Amino acid sequence: MTTRLEHDLLGDESLPNSAWYGIQTLRALRNFNITGVPIHHFPDLINTLAMVKEAAAEANFELGELPPAKYKAIKQACQRIREGELHDQFVVDLIQGGAGTSTNMNANEVIANLALSIMGYEKGQYQYLHPNNDVNRSQSTNDAYPTAARLSIVLSTRALLHSLRSIHKSLEAKAEEFADVLKMGRTQLQDAVPMTLGQEFKAFSVTLGEDIQRIGEVCNLLCEVNLGGTAIGTGLNTHKDYSRIAIEHLARISELPVVPASNLVEATSDMGAFVSMSSIQKRLAIKLSKICNDLRLLSSGPRAGFNEINLPAMQPGSSIMPGKVNPVIPEAVNQTAFQVMGSDLTVSMAAEAGQLQLNAMEPVIVYNILNSMKMLTSAIYMLDHRCIRGISANKEHCQQQVKDSIGMITALVPYIGYDNASRIARNALLTRSTVGELILKENLLDEATLNRLLSPSAMLHPMDSLV
Repeated sequence: MTTRLEHDLLGDESLPNSAWYGIQTLRALRNFNITGVPIHHFPDLINTLAMVKEAAAEANFELGELPPAKYKAIKQACQRIREGELHDQFVVDLIQGGAGTSTNMNANEVIANLALSIMGYEKGQYQYLHPNNDVNRSQSTNDAYPTAARLSIVLSTRALLHSLRSIHKSLEAKAEEFADVLKMGRTQLQDAVPMTLGQEFKAFSVTLGEDIQRIGEVCNLLCEVNLGGTAIGTGLNTHKDYSRIAIEHLARISELPVVPASNLVEATSDMGAFVSMSSIQKRLAIKLSKICNDLRLLSSGPRAGFNEINLPAMQPGSSIMPGKVNPVIPEAVNQTAFQVMGSDLTVSMAAEAGQLQLNAMEPVIVYNILNSMKMLTSAIYMLDHRCIRGISANKEHCQQQVKDSIGMITALVPYIGYDNASRIARNALLTRSTVGELILKENLLDEATLNRLLSPSAMLHPMDSLV
């Protein structure tokens, strides 16, 4: 294997000539072996790093800070990376010390070496085009890295939103399919009042649909960037027009509504938008987990449980109990939700741990948000395609439970009074009679009125009048 020698402030190191990254990336590879998850696990982050570097090169060239030959080579290198080239060379672990410097330098070195190749030079011949002097010109890790991280999160929401819209549509379809399936609603796992299975699934669809809008709102916050602030937000080492021009180019390249933060010093240290995105991920995870808890309860049995719905059978459920099938898809979503909730705590602690003009814990924030995004997207897709779409209802069983339920007495309270209703309910429980039988036996209501008041049209919606 042929090698090349590179130099930095700590000395010389040999790199394999096949490596498109450089000496600082090599040191980071040795130092940080935490998660085993390298940058290339998240292609959106690689692409947004290339977008930031391309926008910076555009601005520097426009301001006369970068010669045409270097500008063209950097621009072409960034575009090729955004097309998927050399993604495997982004090798640094996402969790790292240095507030993201290793990630930034991994990008700088790969882009520099690809640009050198475009110009006809060998890798590592940085006298012709330098990772820091040219690719990182007018930048610091502290503005380039968070800008790329923010936009990578925004891009990652596209797959999440697609999966959310899909499952929302599937739940809406189930709500329509089950619109005539009468069943008992429950509070605190006790019989409450009647509803339809369609109403239950409609509630699932509405609660997930709410978060589609919430995610979009947080994405707008993430598009406020500190590019041009360099080290602490003061813009040291940049042209006075650089920030504005670079962000204009970045908005064009990314096709995102990127705007400068109102105060670059504040934006360099503030993690508020990251916290908001992590929070909406936790909110979504909690909702998904609650839905999956309900699905597991409603399908429990099949003989000794609720048995109101049937989940599609995905695999045998036991190595010892023949015929057993478990709700494995909802269980997997539950576990995904627990992981996302834990990640949100990590993000919260890391955001709080920032000091003065920078938050050095940003890498663990970015890692957890991107990882949660990927897990949620996969879990929602799995729940939609391998569970929700195949659910069927046990209509007759649901209706029999309503007929036998004591909870129906609630619908009669305005007509027979709370005390009478309480007595009837208790007697029905003790004698195993139905509420209707006891009402008629005591002549509290005539049969026609009773049937009208206990009809689905009367019990499932508010009434025009209780008289």
